[in-house]
Order: sequence, then structure tokens, then C-alpha cells
Amino acid sequence: MSETLLTPIEIGLTAAIVAIEDHEPLILTAHSSDGLAGLPFGPFDALSHRTFEIGLRAWVEAQAGLRLGYVEQLYTFGDRGRHAEAGDTGAHMVSIGYLALTRAAGGELAANGASFEPWYRFLPWEDWREEPPAIIARDIIPALTKWAEDETPETTRALPRKDRVRFYFGLDGAPWDEERVLDRYELLYEAGLIEEARRDGRPAALARKALPALGTSMRFDHRRILATAIARLRAKLKYRPVVFELLPAEFTLTELQHTVEAISGRHLHKQNFRRLVETEALVEPTGVMSTQTGGRPAALYRFRREVLQERPAPGLRVRSRR
Repeated sequence: MSETLLTPIEIGLTAAIVAIEDHEPLILTAHSSDGLAGLPFGPFDALSHRTFEIGLRAWVEAQAGLRLGYVEQLYTFGDRGRHAEAGDTGAHMVSIGYLALTRAAGGELAANGASFEPWYRFLPWEDWREEPPAIIARDIIPALTKWAEDETPETTRALPRKDRVRFYFGLDGAPWDEERVLDRYELLYEAGLIEEARRDGRPAALARKALPALGTSMRFDHRRILATAIARLRAKLKYRPVVFELLPAEFTLTELQHTVEAISGRHLHKQNFRRLVETEALVEPTGVMSTQTGGRPAALYRFRREVLQERPAPGLRVRSRR
């Protein structure tokens, strides 16, 4: 009886490490010899690491000099070819993605070439803080509309292309849902509008003479992992107090609002936001005023930890002005 040769599998750990600095959401990137930015990545060593999370924390500290606080597992990314090169016969790499939060954006990084970069550099259509990004109406919607019109009637998808474009990008009266970050990225990938689709040999991308400049591409499927992390964090804001993992121990309400806006990509009404913070009882005054606001002194607050025992889902269910 002939013996079937199975492709060996290796397990990697990929971290989307988020920080906030000057009201901007940042992601830790590690640059490589191919010139592309990627998320920090390291192998899981079953002999050295008792759990995946222990392994993640260990090599992030060793490589970047960061001690991570909040960490949660996102998803397992194992699509065929995600780490393969032409003619590659090595082991298939399955990566377990993690979301991690840190306050250390301004510190020294141990890794050569590691740096914090604005995450909207990679997904510019997600930043609605000032106004709807021009890239959506100028480049994305015309290309997606043309792609949707070419759909064959015998599609097996639950929603046809036109409906997905409308729902995910908030067209024709549909609301913009900031949590659909991954859906929007996957739609652009399926339509062949981003460089990762061309690298992966997607027919829709190869058929195009040129691709629009839709953000900065990343190594392998790291931009998909980043989109997954942003979507998870935006959703988590509404039912877990994770935002305080990104703030100093003491902060002003303006700093809190700017941090929530940076993550959600939406502008929030100041008075409505402050009423929400008061209603949710997530913070308490320290009795100290900050004089570093550039204007009138502002009261400093801290996270009120007792809220974790008071109700099961303490978060900020914010509503944007759009």
C-alpha cells in the first residue's frame, strides 16, 4: 500500500500590538528585507512555552523589549500559501493571531527595524474622524461598483456583490458600521483591488492593468490580521473597559474621548460622550487638576475598577455624529 506524504505544519504567533500616541492609533510593525512592513511574528516552541500566550509574551519581550498587558487570541490564519514562495516545499505555516494593547509607544524598542506606525496608513478608508475619507468615493466605490456589475447570476454567496458593497461601505442609506473592518478588507481582496490579492495570484487582481493605491500593503496576510484586530477592538469597546489599557493611570475626559475616537475612527459629540461616561460610571475623579492641557486646567480621572463587579458588560456604547 502506498504511503501518503502529508505536508508538515508549523505554528507561528502573530501579534497586532496597539498603542495610542498623540491621539493616533498605532500598530507595532517589523520591517524585513523585502521592504514590506509586517506584524511581529515568532514561532511557537512547545518545549519552551507551556501555552501559546506565554510564548507570545516571551518573544515580544525578547525581540521588541515590550512587556504586554492586555492580550487576547483573535483567530487562526492558515490559508494555503500564506507564507509560501514560488517552488516552496517547506512546512505550511499556520499562524495564531493575537490582539495586544500597550502604553509603551514612546519607549525604546529593542528590535532593529521595529517601529509603531499609524494603523490608518494601512487601512485609510477606516478613518472617519474628520469626514468620510476621499479615497472611498474617488477610488473604492467606482471600482467596486464595476466589479459588482460583472457578477454572474449563479453566484453561491448569500448576498450578491452589489448588496455587500452597499452594506459594508454604507451606500444608498445603509449606515457605516465601524465594526465591519474585516468585511471591507475581504471585499477589496475578493475584488482584486489590493496588492495582497495580486501577490496571491487572485484572478480578479491579475486581470487588472493597474491597482488603485489603497493603503500600504503588508507582508503575507498581515493586513488581514490587522483588520481582524481593529474590528475586534472596536467591538470590544462597547462591552469591555479595554480602552483604559491604552491610557495612563490618570487622564482627562478629553484624552479619553480622543482615544475612543482614534480606535473607532468616528467623531463623537463632546457633551453626549461625557453624559455617557457619567452614566456608565466607568471613571472617578482623582481630585487633581491637569495643567498640561494647553488651556484651562482640566480635571483628572481614573478607571473605577469596582464597575467590573457591578455589571457583566461595562463598556462605552458610543454613538457617532454620522
